[in-house]
Amino acid sequence: MSTIEPAKRADDQSAASRPPADTPSAPPRHLGLVLGALMLTLLLAALDQTIVSTALPTITSDLGGLSHLSWVVTAYLLASTASTPIWGKISDLYGRKLMLQAAVVIFVASSALAGLSQTMGQLIATRALQGLGGGGLMVLVMAALADLVSPRERGKYAGLFGGVFGIASIVGPLLGGFFTEQLSWRWIFYINLPLGIAAFAVLGATLHLPKHRAKHKIDWQGATFLVAGVTSLLLVTVWGGQEYAWVSPEILGLAVAGFVALTLFVWQELRAPEPIVPLSLFRDRVFTVSSGIGFVVGFAMFGAIVYLPIYLQVVGGSSPTNAGLQLLPLMAGLLTTSILSGLIITKTGKYTIFPIIGTALAAVGLLLLSRLDAQTPYWQVAVAMVVLGAGLGNVMQVLLLAVQNSVAPSQIGAATSASTFFRSIGGSFGTAVFGAVFTARLTTELAAVLPPGAGAATGGGVASSLQAIRSLPDALQADVLAAFARAIDSTFLVAVPIAVAALVLSFFLPALPLRRTHGIEEMLADDAAVPLPSPTSD
Repeated sequence: MSTIEPAKRADDQSAASRPPADTPSAPPRHLGLVLGALMLTLLLAALDQTIVSTALPTITSDLGGLSHLSWVVTAYLLASTASTPIWGKISDLYGRKLMLQAAVVIFVASSALAGLSQTMGQLIATRALQGLGGGGLMVLVMAALADLVSPRERGKYAGLFGGVFGIASIVGPLLGGFFTEQLSWRWIFYINLPLGIAAFAVLGATLHLPKHRAKHKIDWQGATFLVAGVTSLLLVTVWGGQEYAWVSPEILGLAVAGFVALTLFVWQELRAPEPIVPLSLFRDRVFTVSSGIGFVVGFAMFGAIVYLPIYLQVVGGSSPTNAGLQLLPLMAGLLTTSILSGLIITKTGKYTIFPIIGTALAAVGLLLLSRLDAQTPYWQVAVAMVVLGAGLGNVMQVLLLAVQNSVAPSQIGAATSASTFFRSIGGSFGTAVFGAVFTARLTTELAAVLPPGAGAATGGGVASSLQAIRSLPDALQADVLAAFARAIDSTFLVAVPIAVAALVLSFFLPALPLRRTHGIEEMLADDAAVPLPSPTSD
């Protein structure tokens, strides 16, 4: 950026006024160890999103509370998504290392409490606390990476960090099944303790980032409005069409409350001296376009990918563990292109072509998935998953790199968290919308294939229980599986034009030169150009 060179000149002219360099950047010999600890930290949060699902039936049998089962997942999602922008801003104000370690402590402590839960209420409460810590882990790891590695060099590392999510998507369900069957479901939470403690210790010993010396005031009012608005709208997506009808007073009331709270949030941010989400970010075209692409990609792809395991288990007849293994092509495509795109970006300094390629591949992959039926051989499913995964790998980490490269070092945390926030919100809304599409199409298809009175005779269980489907006569079972396949096809097909919209947006992503200096150097340069704070500051 153009501010780098003036900052460097100021550094030369005012070396005497520079704050003591008590937190220099990590020495090169420690960089690999620090990055390993950051990847382990990210794995904690990524695993938690996948490891719980396979244990949910056992948890319900142990603790009871079947009607509250969905809240084991929902509580985490709400807390994680709503807290994401707050973590990023606070880390900009008080330092990345301190906030990252705080997030690890919250996550590990809440994991221990979740494992000790004796009721569903306790588990749901501790899962919300876990989500609070997990939201910080997701954002602060990537912000710390921006502090340690320059945008020009960051691509090759960002690809590896993107691969962590792919690994977690495979390992999570397998570990969840293993712990549940061989030990106890409580170990899906206890496993976080040794991993988290190791990450905390290594980060404490090797991660050296600048400390912010000036006093700051957190915009708690803005944070309250943001949490209230995001939580209300997420509840609309979680409850709409499930707990309550879409036009019910509860859903409409939540929607109105969410929009009012977010309107108040924008009003507060315009007047706050240090806003949680600086609205000036939206004047940055890279940030605006990247956030738009991230929202649409999250909406189309993450909303639709939810139905791949359903296809493999219901239509394909795979067990949950085998279905997890059958998702390997998706992760292979994601991991391969994530690493390759990062290496190419590091070598060439060019990044704008990859979101274009990625969204195009994603649209093709979704189109291929929309052509599946009950007789489709697995190799065709695998090809479609590889294409879709290759698309994802070319998009997500590249967008984050572009955003971090375009903003000032003092806003990296806020920009990283806001970019992640838009992607998460897109995925949440996509899951809700595609859920409505799937349910509507499945209802229509089942009504067409089931004989009159069959649905009532089974109490509606045909669409909700694998055992009920397997107990049907062979001919009727084949019709029901075909109905499921057509409903899932519709879900993927609806996602195709949304992915194309992301492709169109990708052409508007500005191409900025990737900086060769990392966040630590730029923050120290900025400190040299600014008078020292008063002795009363932190």
